[in-house]
Amino acid sequence: MWKGEFRIILQLYEEMNMQVEKNKEYIVDIIDNGFQGEGIAKIDGFTIFIPNAIKGEKIKILIVKVLSSHAFGKIIEIIKPSDYREESDCTTYKRCGGCSLRHIKYNATLKIKQNAVQSLVNKTLENKLKVEETLGMDKPYHYRNKAQYPIGLNKEGKPVIGVFANRTHEIIPIETCYIQNKQSEEIAKYIFNFLVNHKIKVYDEKSGKGLVRHIVTKIGIKTNEVMCIIVINGNELPYEDILVNELTHKFENLKSIIKNINTKNTNVILGNENINLYGNGYIKDILGDFIFKISPMSFYQVNPVQAEKLYNIGVELADINKNDIVFDLYCGIGTISLFMSKFAKEVYGVEIVDEAIVAAKENACINNVTNTKFIAGDVEKVLDDLVNVKKIIPDIIMLDPPRRGLDNTSIENIRKVSPKKVVYISCNPATLVRDLAKLEDIYNIKSIKPVDMFPFTSSVECCAVLELRNCK
Repeated sequence: MWKGEFRIILQLYEEMNMQVEKNKEYIVDIIDNGFQGEGIAKIDGFTIFIPNAIKGEKIKILIVKVLSSHAFGKIIEIIKPSDYREESDCTTYKRCGGCSLRHIKYNATLKIKQNAVQSLVNKTLENKLKVEETLGMDKPYHYRNKAQYPIGLNKEGKPVIGVFANRTHEIIPIETCYIQNKQSEEIAKYIFNFLVNHKIKVYDEKSGKGLVRHIVTKIGIKTNEVMCIIVINGNELPYEDILVNELTHKFENLKSIIKNINTKNTNVILGNENINLYGNGYIKDILGDFIFKISPMSFYQVNPVQAEKLYNIGVELADINKNDIVFDLYCGIGTISLFMSKFAKEVYGVEIVDEAIVAAKENACINNVTNTKFIAGDVEKVLDDLVNVKKIIPDIIMLDPPRRGLDNTSIENIRKVSPKKVVYISCNPATLVRDLAKLEDIYNIKSIKPVDMFPFTSSVECCAVLELRNCK
């Protein structure tokens, strides 16, 4: 009983000493920007987070939520705007939440991302190395080669296509998205209008009824080949022959049309069954000197222009020679494995997803690469088998893990193997520096290079290079 009473007393004490009140207005100076692009202010030392505010601005805010350690506010009036503020050409970015930095000039967003990574380094690592400048895009618009458009019903029960509102599954109709490929929008809108004109029912997420759930497109940026995937809650798509005929006449570079079956009540977009309605079920694209086959289920970087730069940075910093054995852990469909194969003696790619390994082997075959071996399985187990059973010792380990980063077993395995270099590519700077901290007693962290894979969003990729201490 006393624990409950203690919590109440503690809460009352916190409220009595709180300098910031909910639903009250304040005038604040924005002293920094957080990793999500939000502005940061202080009131008597108490931290306030304000979306769409920029460092250097003076603004009037309304406090909307107060917690024990921080609060959240929203902008009422911009009293003194930043020189980096610009009017966005997108009318929906605040609602969809995708481009959280869309109100900031592009070059300034690169600095925000660099500073965010630097802040994590300063807080976490013993080596307070200077994070390099973020590598940006020359043309940071319409860069995505993959688009996913949900289809559903609006509040009035009418069919709608667009993007999900931030942290909800409400579909926001959208005319133009400035980060999606323009042809993706054209194809998606054409299919949607076809559905409406032929009175084909769309999916209702609340009831689980209706047919068409998503339209997904994939585009080869260098080949200009297009794949279209129609995701349905059933087996049959009415008038599909007519639709295929119209699409292939309208879009001459449409190489593959696929019907994907997803009847589960899930947030996962694609189901497990794909039926080819037109073409051979895949497209191809070129990355660097290599051709890659892309299927409906394949993971392929959504910004190939920046991905090529990122992989070239990783390969360059790895400084691979012709006698080196390289392990590419979390290799996906083998993109960076093939990049490294030109310089290494052997490359071993490891990935837990069976389909990805099949694709990696096929991509190696397409490109006549013979010094790669791809293994499907849990990275930790495969790494242990390669080193301790097969006695294959890597000179270099390349890492590109999921957002959660490495688990402790992987960290320990890397420490035991102790390759002369580790190149760590990460889509999450927080887990990157966490993992680097566990390795810096035996490795010198030589550099961290952010690469802007997703302009105007809060996301940033990083390439970190670690060199074994006392390595000759």
